[in-house]
Amino acid sequence: MARAATTSDAFNAIAEPQRREILLLLRGGERPVTDLARDLGMTQPQASKHLRVLREVGLVRVRGAGKQRLYGLDARGLRPIHEWVGGFERFWSESFDRLDEYVRDLQQARQEEPADDDDE
Repeated sequence: MARAATTSDAFNAIAEPQRREILLLLRGGERPVTDLARDLGMTQPQASKHLRVLREVGLVRVRGAGKQRLYGLDARGLRPIHEWVGGFERFWSESFDRLDEYVRDLQQARQEEPADDDDE
């Protein structure tokens, strides 16, 4: 079976950890590829390759600013991922509700314990 192209959708694109790091860095604002490459400890061609993939799936946009090309996050491309993850919201909500109940029961049990008389 042939491996799916990494540029086919946002899910495949962010499967690469360094691309997720790029998105995190771009969350703070636009940056040139040289800054991204330096912060990620990679060469500029490597960073450019990852940025191209992210652009092709709509997660990153680029604009010219003088001699520089500035890359920025295009959060609209994250919508399919957000919607997919949102499908698990009920699971997490129920899990946190059970955890809250467990913590309340534990706190109540501790308050009902007799005081420790070891200090005498």
